[in-house]
Amino acid sequence: MTTTVIVGGVAGGMSTAARLRRRDEEMEIIVLEASGYVSFANCGLPYHVSGVIPDRQSLLLQTPESLAARFNLDVRVNTRAVDIDRENRIVTTDTGDAIGYDHLVLSPGASPVIPPIPGIERALHLRTVEDVDTVIAALSEDVTSVAIIGGGFIGLELAENMRHRDLEVTVIERAPQILTPMDEEMAAIVEGHLVDNGVRIITNGDTTDIGPDSLSLSDGRVIPADLVIASIGVRPNSELAAKAGLAVGERGGIKVDDQQRTSDPVIFAVGDAAEKADAVSGEDTLVPLAQTANRHGRLVADIITGRDTRRTSTLGTAIVGLFGMAAGSVGWNERHARAAGRNLRVIHVHPVDHAGYYPGAETLHLKLMVDADTDAILGAQAVGEAGVDKRIDVIATAMRGGLTATDLADLELAYAPQFGSAKDPVNFLGYVNDNMVNGERTVQWHELEDAVAAGWKLVDVRTPGEFAADTIPGSVNIPVDDLRGRAEELRDAKSLVFCRVGLRGHVAASLLDNLGIEAANLDGGFMTWEHAQATRG
Repeated sequence: MTTTVIVGGVAGGMSTAARLRRRDEEMEIIVLEASGYVSFANCGLPYHVSGVIPDRQSLLLQTPESLAARFNLDVRVNTRAVDIDRENRIVTTDTGDAIGYDHLVLSPGASPVIPPIPGIERALHLRTVEDVDTVIAALSEDVTSVAIIGGGFIGLELAENMRHRDLEVTVIERAPQILTPMDEEMAAIVEGHLVDNGVRIITNGDTTDIGPDSLSLSDGRVIPADLVIASIGVRPNSELAAKAGLAVGERGGIKVDDQQRTSDPVIFAVGDAAEKADAVSGEDTLVPLAQTANRHGRLVADIITGRDTRRTSTLGTAIVGLFGMAAGSVGWNERHARAAGRNLRVIHVHPVDHAGYYPGAETLHLKLMVDADTDAILGAQAVGEAGVDKRIDVIATAMRGGLTATDLADLELAYAPQFGSAKDPVNFLGYVNDNMVNGERTVQWHELEDAVAAGWKLVDVRTPGEFAADTIPGSVNIPVDDLRGRAEELRDAKSLVFCRVGLRGHVAASLLDNLGIEAANLDGGFMTWEHAQATRG
C-alpha cells in the first residue's frame, strides 16, 4: 500500500484527495490542513459578511468526518506541516507527528500581503472561515465606517457587502485604478458604478498610518475607519517548499513542470502556491484561481495513479459581480501586451447584451486585444449588467481552441431576442477585427492627442444635438447622414471621425475612404474616450 500526503485541504488539495480515492481504493491518503476547516467555499466568504449568504454552514462543503465516511480520507485540521525530509520521505507536523510518504502534494495556498504600515496589526483579512468569523464579530453596532485597503476583486466584493450593511465604505487603491487586471478605461466603468452605489474610491492612495478609528494617506487626508480590512493581494505559501530545498521562482511560487512535479519528482505542487504556464507567452506566472487549483489537483491524482497526462496553460479567466454589474477578463490586458512588445490591434465595442427591441437590453462594454502579426487573441475584457460571463467564456473557449480574432465573426452562437442578437457582441468583435485586417484604420483613445498633433482633424459624425450636449474638445460636427454632401470640406485634411460607440464612425470612415479622403475611426467612439477621462480627472 502506498501513502500520499497532501499539505493543504482546500481547493487543490481536496481535489487531489478525492480524485486519488476514486482512482485507488487501497492508497492511504492523509490531508494536513493548517486551519480548522477543509473544502470550504472561500469565494463565498464576502457574501456571508453581509448576509447575502445567511447560513455559515452552507460555506462548509465537507468536514473531516464526511470525507472519512465517503472517501476514507485521513483529514487532520489545525495541523501544519513544518518540515520535509526528502531523503527519508517524511513530513513533520507542528504536533510532532512524523508521517512517511510515497508521494507528497503541496497545496498550502497563499497568505495576505501585509505591508509595513504603522498600525497594520489592526487590519483584518479575508481568506479563511476563521477570517470571516473575525470580520463579522468586529462589526458591532459602534462600527459605522469601513476602510478597505486594496481595490482588487476581493476588496471590491467586500465593499459591496459592507454597503449592504449600510456602512460608510472607502476603498483605497495605491495604483492609478481599481481592478488592475483590467485596463483603465474599462475599470473606470466599474468605478463609476461603485461610486453611484455609495462606495468612496481613492486611487493613487498611499496609506501611511492606521489609527484607532481612522487611517492616514500620504497626501494628508484622514479617512474614517472604525474597521480596516487589508485586501492588497496574496503571496504564495512556499516557505515549506523552500526550506526543503525545492526550486522556487522569482515571485515566490513553487516551480513545477507540466505534470505539476516540483524539482523533486515525487513531490507535486498545485494551487495558489504553485507557478502556472501563461497561455499567451508560456512563461511562468502566478494565478490564484480556484478553478485552476481544482483542475491541477485532479491532474496530479491521475499522474500519481499511473495516467500519463499534462497540464494545459492558464488563461486567468476571472469575473466579479458588484451591485448588479459584472466585470470579467481573460488573458492579457493592453498594458501587458504593449509591455511585452506585441504589435497590437485593440478593439472596443459597446453593443447591447441582447436584441435592442426586446425589453431589458443593457449596454455591454467589450475590449479585445489581438496580435496584429498573427491574428491571435491575446485577451479580452467585458463590463456590463448582463451577458458578461457568456461573452468572456466564449472568448476564453476560443483562445483555448486556437481560434483567431477573425474567426469570432463566424461563431454560431445561440440566438433568440431575449438572449442575444443575430449579430452577437462577440461576432461584432470579429467583424471589427476583419475590417482592420483589411485596411480600416482606427485610433485608440490614448493615441488621440498625438493624432491631433500630427494634423488629424477631429470630426464628430453624431447628430447636432449629441454634439451640443458633449464632444471631444476641438471637434467639428458633420453628421454622418450629411457627410456625403459635405465630404469636400474634408478633402484637404486627414479626418479622424468618431460617433457614440464606433458604428457610425465606421460608416463615415468607409465613406470617406471610398471618396479618396484619408480617414480613421476613433475605436470605441466617444463612449470609450469618455470612460478613460473619468480616471484621469
